[in-house]
Amino acid sequence: MRARLVAGNWKMHGSRAANQVLLDAVVEGVRGVECVVCVPFPYLAQVAEHLRGTQVAWGAQNLSEHASGAHTGEVAAAMLAEFGCRYVLVGHSERRQIYGETDAQAAAKFAAAQGAGIKPIFCVGETLEERDAGRTEAVVSRQLDAVLVKCKFGDAVLAYEPVWAIGTGRTATPEQAQAVHAFLRQRVGAAVRILYGGSVKAQNAAAIFSMPDVDGGLIGGASLVAADFLAICAAARTKG
Repeated sequence: MRARLVAGNWKMHGSRAANQVLLDAVVEGVRGVECVVCVPFPYLAQVAEHLRGTQVAWGAQNLSEHASGAHTGEVAAAMLAEFGCRYVLVGHSERRQIYGETDAQAAAKFAAAQGAGIKPIFCVGETLEERDAGRTEAVVSRQLDAVLVKCKFGDAVLAYEPVWAIGTGRTATPEQAQAVHAFLRQRVGAAVRILYGGSVKAQNAAAIFSMPDVDGGLIGGASLVAADFLAICAAARTKG
C-alpha cells in the first residue's frame, strides 16, 4: 500500500519568528502520515535545524538544472542536499506560467534532483482553457513524457495540480481529481505516489483523499496555518 504524503508549499511566505511557531505546531501535531514542508531558500538552514530528528521532512521549492557555474541567483541540487533536503518541487505551475519554465527545463531539473539523491515532487496540470478544450490528458501527458524520455520515475512523487484550481478558491471535485489521477496512474504504475494540489482545505481534504488514486496533497495556503495543515494531514492519515 502506498504511504500517504502531505507536502506543504510555503511559496514566498515566512519569517524566522513565524516559521518557528508554525514548525513547532506541525511537529507537535502531525501523526500517522508522512509530512514535508517545502520552504523558501533563505529558510532552509533554520528549517533543517528545527526539524532535525523529527518526523517532518523538509524540501525546497525549486532548483537549477545545472550542477555549478556562472548561474547567478540559481541553487544547485548538491547545495540542497547539503542541508538534508529530501524533496524538491519541480515544474510547479507558477514556475511554468510566471517564469516561463519549459517542459524540457523541468525534466532537466528532475534529473538533477535525482542525481543528488533528492526526491522530486513533479507537478503537472492544465489551465482552464486547456480543460475546457478537452486537452487535460494531452497536457499532463506532454509534461510527464518530458521526464519519462530522460529518466526513470523511480521513487519520485507526482503531483496533479490543475492550474485553474490553484489559489483561486476553486477545487476539482473528488471525481475530477480521481479521473486525472487514474490516467496518470496508467502512465507511472501502481507504486508511484500521486498527490492532488489545488485549493485543498481542511473542509474538502477528506473527500479528495478518499479517492483510490489520490495519495495525499500538495498544499499551498493552508500549509501556512498550523490548524488547517494538521487537519489536512489527519484527513490523509484516515484514508482507507
